[in-house]
Amino acid sequence: MTTSRRAWAVTVLAVACVLALGACAAGTNVEEGPGGYGFWYGLWHGIILPVTFVVSLFTDTVSIYDVENNGNWYDAGFVLGLALFSGPAMALRGRSG
Repeated sequence: MTTSRRAWAVTVLAVACVLALGACAAGTNVEEGPGGYGFWYGLWHGIILPVTFVVSLFTDTVSIYDVENNGNWYDAGFVLGLALFSGPAMALRGRSG
């Protein structure tokens, strides 16, 4: 495979991944009954925070934090999800090559 074909394939794959993650962006679920979101939704929203943040810059219907939550359990999941995403990135950043 030539270098230009490989670069094209990597670009297409990266765009497809960003679009797939963008489809998972957090927002208010109109089908959700009373009680709101709990720990597991908070965990998921924390993991997808970087993608959700970028999407929220271009639309008003997506927010990075859902205010219709169950309180402390959602918050704990949100922070844990954010730590699961950003922890490895920060560890790799600190390494010297």
